Amino acid sequence: MSRDLIRDALLLSLAQLYQKDPRQFLTLSRQTIDSSLAREVIAQLRIDGFIEEDMRGVIRLTARGYRDYRNDPLPYAFRN
Repeated sequence: MSRDLIRDALLLSLAQLYQKDPRQFLTLSRQTIDSSLAREVIAQLRIDGFIEEDMRGVIRLTARGYRDYRNDPLPYAFRN
């Protein structure tokens, strides 16, 4: 799986959760947590201020992350 696909899928899931409740965290699957590529993507999103991590594998979108996500068009693979 590519870095961009992991990033886009995470942001989509987090944005949907943020719309329901901005305070709620998403618990990632064991497979995602164990993936070094996914951990790199999560670390970069955290460094960029898009997400915050409560503990390893428990993340949520920040207000800045949600705002920036809404301003970026969805990748073709995730459009309805």
